[in-house]
Amino acid sequence: MEPTGFWAGLGPADRRVLAESATRRAYPRGGTLCREGDRSSVVLVLLTGNVRIVHGTPDGREVVVGVRGTGDVIGELAAIDAQPRSATVEALDDVEVLEVPGDRFAALCRTRSRISWALLQVLSTRLRSVGRQWLELGGGAAARRVAAQLMQLAVQHGVPRGGDIEIAVPATQAELAMTAAISRESWARATRDLRRQGVISTGRRQVTIHRLAELRRLAS
Repeated sequence: MEPTGFWAGLGPADRRVLAESATRRAYPRGGTLCREGDRSSVVLVLLTGNVRIVHGTPDGREVVVGVRGTGDVIGELAAIDAQPRSATVEALDDVEVLEVPGDRFAALCRTRSRISWALLQVLSTRLRSVGRQWLELGGGAAARRVAAQLMQLAVQHGVPRGGDIEIAVPATQAELAMTAAISRESWARATRDLRRQGVISTGRRQVTIHRLAELRRLAS
């Protein structure tokens, strides 16, 4: 997949400066890039692969609340406000990243306008996406969780068919809703809206993704 988001918004000089400030690391599928509550401020730029963003619930469950892919930036908030990690990040497939020390990333944002502008565009897009989902579905969390869940299924079980991706869904609708920590009604409402937009179509235990880029945007 071509880089999008943060990395795509940088010019060659800024990419070179970031790469020179970073350590390149690889994570296998299932590997943990960072954990919720950690004090690490390292900023991650995804060069290849996909990751899922996971929050822990008070009752011990893990809920997938987002998916990030090639070109996305992760962990930027810890570099900005020095607070603990707000989520766990896990590799959905083999992933390669640039790890930039938080203080170095913050310094680059202060001195290189292209980097700070690219980051501002990422944060703006995420905020607008959350607001749009609340307006469209009356609850952005459910919409984002379903989109993230479908992105995860696409990476793990999807089979390309022309320009589409077909998924043999390994669970019932009720089980998927439980995994996403939302009601079955909310899950059905979210998938119905995705069908209406032409993002997916569904059959018995099958989902076909027609607009992967849009689904990824909704999951971000």
